[in-house]
Amino acid sequence: MPIAYISHPECALHDMGPHPEQPARLSAIEQRLIDSGLDQHLQHHLAPEVDQALLALAHDPAYLAQLRRMAPDSGLVQLDPDTSMNPHSLSAALHAAGASQLAVDLVMQGKTKQAFCAVRPPGHHAERGRAMGFCLLNNIALAAYHALHNHGLKRVAIVDFDVHHGNGTEDIVQGDERILFCSTFQHPFYPHSGSQPSADNVINTPLAAGSDSKDFRSAVERDWLPALEDFKPELLLVSAGFDAHQEDEMANLNLVDEDFAWVSRKIFHQAERSAAGRIVSSLEGGYHLQALARSVEAHLRAFLSDA
Repeated sequence: MPIAYISHPECALHDMGPHPEQPARLSAIEQRLIDSGLDQHLQHHLAPEVDQALLALAHDPAYLAQLRRMAPDSGLVQLDPDTSMNPHSLSAALHAAGASQLAVDLVMQGKTKQAFCAVRPPGHHAERGRAMGFCLLNNIALAAYHALHNHGLKRVAIVDFDVHHGNGTEDIVQGDERILFCSTFQHPFYPHSGSQPSADNVINTPLAAGSDSKDFRSAVERDWLPALEDFKPELLLVSAGFDAHQEDEMANLNLVDEDFAWVSRKIFHQAERSAAGRIVSSLEGGYHLQALARSVEAHLRAFLSDA
């Protein structure tokens, strides 16, 4: 069964000027998937805008109203030191969140087992009431609440292997026993959070600068895998950040392409055991274009085989 690949042209029009979170990230991924032949295993879908009712499950209505007020007709509006909006940004964010909503629908309806949302802006730093860290809406948290509220699931897991802690996701889902949130990240590092879990449903695994494949894999095997096995999620959601790659100069972890394949296979195995194979993955970080593109390829190939 092909992997659903969900994106929207607006995601490429969100442009914050000279910035690592650039439109070329998506075109680099798309070209790599074509050149590698993986594109023939993908089923392309156009992301809709997210349902407004779903937004309110993860975000403060006052914050959503503020985003709409601040959306510019021209130029850039700064939301935090790292995050700004151009005239396409709000639409891009609504389609990025809509991609994760559609992805959940597709896997829950049995139209695919796995879906990848090739979207920007990313989402895992967006808190319930605040944009930050390149993120406007929390795409993966919205996917979780869509699965719980609109598809009747009881247990959903979010795994986040971005180099930065998914503080926004933790802010939204902490204390919700229906959701297990597992996050690996460099620490101390932006956003300077996550050294301690905030609730019983949160598993934070900080990694020191310079950590390599062995450190990452040991941490996942020690902290994530037993918790996921005990929790038995009915759906696996992935905040797929590839900025822990050793070629990515935004951070100081030393992962390689095969590490993303390895962790993706672990996610695949858990999904096969407890979630009928259902996985929804959404792009987060990754700023070295070639390393990003190769890593996304490795991530998706892991879903095509249990090798």
